[in-house]
Amino acid sequence: MSGPGAVVFDLDGTLVHSAPDLHAAANVMLATLGRRTLSLGEVTSFVGNGVPKLVERCVEATGGPDPRAIDLFRTHYDAHPADLTRLYPGAEDMLNHLIGAGYILGICTNKPEAPTQTILRTLGLGSHFGAVIGGDTLPIKKPDPAPLTECFQRLGGAPLLYVGDSEIDAATARAAHIPFALFSAGYRRSPVDQIPHDHLFDDLAEIPGLLTR
Repeated sequence: MSGPGAVVFDLDGTLVHSAPDLHAAANVMLATLGRRTLSLGEVTSFVGNGVPKLVERCVEATGGPDPRAIDLFRTHYDAHPADLTRLYPGAEDMLNHLIGAGYILGICTNKPEAPTQTILRTLGLGSHFGAVIGGDTLPIKKPDPAPLTECFQRLGGAPLLYVGDSEIDAATARAAHIPFALFSAGYRRSPVDQIPHDHLFDDLAEIPGLLTR
């Protein structure tokens, strides 16, 4: 590949704290189904494999499958993906620094593409990323490497780093043979020493330094 280097980010738990909006949508769904509601911590622990798996875990935790669940969740979440979602501290400054230094940036997430784009626009990041791959952009999701590979191909620069927060992101990077930086403050389920990574950081301001080492 030619051109400047490319860096790709996961979204939920990496650049944004999106669990409050996912939690709200899950509890609207569950209340409509007559189920008990879930805590923010419970819903956060279900994040990572995309909306269908999140919904599956929510209904399994509250009584079992219901064919109405996925549509109920999507109806609320698609209308309110960014009401409570916020950038992690330092995220925008870090992204602006990378762009100013000549890096090209992408997003590879298991969140559906439409709410992903809404979140980016709402948070003022609509023009920061040269490629956005959501969980429904391709027929397959992470941890299959294809979405990450596709994101780097669309960016066109040398693939330098994938930045994420979870076991799924780590497995995706490893399958795609891309160096992986693990954000320790995200939505992971396992201890950091059980998640393969090339770099570990707890502050997004560290990313430029990782790239220049």
